[in-house]
Amino acid sequence: MLLKPPPWAEYELLDSGAGQKLERFGPYRLIRPETQALWPPTLSENVWDEAEVVFQPKAEGSGQWLVNKSVPDQWLLPYNKDLAFWAKLTPFRHTGIFPEQQAHWDWMQQQLARIQQPKVLVLFGYTGLNALVAAQAGGRVCQVDASRPATLWAQANQIASQLQDKPIRWLVDDVPKFLRRELRRGASYDLITMDPPVFGRGPKGEIWRLAEELPGLVETCAQLLSKRSVGMLINGYATQLSALTLHNLLVAAIPKAFGGEVVAGELAIQEAETTRLLPVAIFARWSRSQR
Repeated sequence: MLLKPPPWAEYELLDSGAGQKLERFGPYRLIRPETQALWPPTLSENVWDEAEVVFQPKAEGSGQWLVNKSVPDQWLLPYNKDLAFWAKLTPFRHTGIFPEQQAHWDWMQQQLARIQQPKVLVLFGYTGLNALVAAQAGGRVCQVDASRPATLWAQANQIASQLQDKPIRWLVDDVPKFLRRELRRGASYDLITMDPPVFGRGPKGEIWRLAEELPGLVETCAQLLSKRSVGMLINGYATQLSALTLHNLLVAAIPKAFGGEVVAGELAIQEAETTRLLPVAIFARWSRSQR
């Protein structure tokens, strides 16, 4: 399955090619590296040269932004008049905004609308976009991420979205340790989403390697699904794993008594002026059958 996000006035993929992508976040145009973009760009060099900032990579995924025109430290991107997210230029090329994730948001909202006061668990939630979508849809949300700066960013997005009154717990914790504690406590959730990194460290230096940890993570999360659970989502970036691998892990983990369907595939973003799609992530998600 190939999913692409719906149009968003605050974001466009203007062009891609030659190992880069040209994007617009609000009023600002950014150039970032993109290993998938092996084809030639469509737009002229003059158009690319008008970008406000260009990311120059260094070792181990970090780098620096070369500023052609002034850009603020952060700027706000409204989303559908209900939510708003802060964009920033980070040393790791990200802006804190992942537009392709919109392709999952309608699904999340539809699943959560099926039950009353759903409990939602968001793992590796970073700047909190999935958590805020779930909260806005009526979910009681718990997000767990090992990064304190990212969690503070997520809390700032909650304020920007005027969702301070929504029940969201923002936890800075090592995800596997948190999940083991939840199992011992007998906790359960109605919908679980995760976006695990290929490599990472917990708050106390715990090492995370995706290929080693993912099978146990998926299995543990499946055990935390409630009897009325409606969905589970795995998203993956910058990994050599196949979407079929994620599909097979979910199929093996979800209790057969739950029924439903597992679908998997790629997330892609369409360029603004062409029909060309840029692949950006893989996913697999389970949906409970309609009752």
